[in-house]
Amino acid sequence: MPITKTALSRLVLAVACAVPAIAITAGCSSTPTHESAGEYTSDSALTAKVKAALLADPGLKSLAVSVTTYRSEVLLSGFVNSSEQIQKAVSVTRGVEGVQSVKNDLQVKPQ
Repeated sequence: MPITKTALSRLVLAVACAVPAIAITAGCSSTPTHESAGEYTSDSALTAKVKAALLADPGLKSLAVSVTTYRSEVLLSGFVNSSEQIQKAVSVTRGVEGVQSVKNDLQVKPQ
């Protein structure tokens, strides 16, 4: 069956519309090493909520704890005064809505 001129023009039009749509959506998706814009925004909000929760705890508010979030996984790092503060910081972080997991890189300050 030969391809008619109308069928060929429809095929060209369909491909012309599909290519930009695929290119646009591929640019907004995440990869294993990069977050999409939506994931980045969500992680930034989660980082802010974790920091606020740590500051709200009287035993933790004076500590210099770094909070980093990637795909809802929170990394805590820095130095604290005791192992009890490490446990408390991890516990408070786990209690924040949206936190999927916590990686603890907190260390007790050398005396």
